Amino acid sequence: MSGALSRFRLMAYVVGVGLLGLVVAMLFKYLGDSETLMRIVGPVHGFLYAIYLVLTVDLALKARWTIKSTVLVLLAGTIPFVSFYAERKVVESVRAGRAL
Repeated sequence: MSGALSRFRLMAYVVGVGLLGLVVAMLFKYLGDSETLMRIVGPVHGFLYAIYLVLTVDLALKARWTIKSTVLVLLAGTIPFVSFYAERKVVESVRAGRAL
């Protein structure tokens, strides 16, 4: 399970940073009237989020999370800064051997 946890942690950070980049790109698009950054960051974040989803489900199956917990962690990659918080909670519960 440590491999699944390590992969999840990496992707949680990557998706969190990517989501912050997406917010910056959206600001440039709507406030600066420049879509160039959004055209690059948007698809990259989408691709990385898809990987995050797969790795989260993998960890959820191995750690035997409930469906509710799994869905909440999956959604954490869609709200800025929440993936960092979710990553901390997941690591604490998995290392303690508790259900999320």
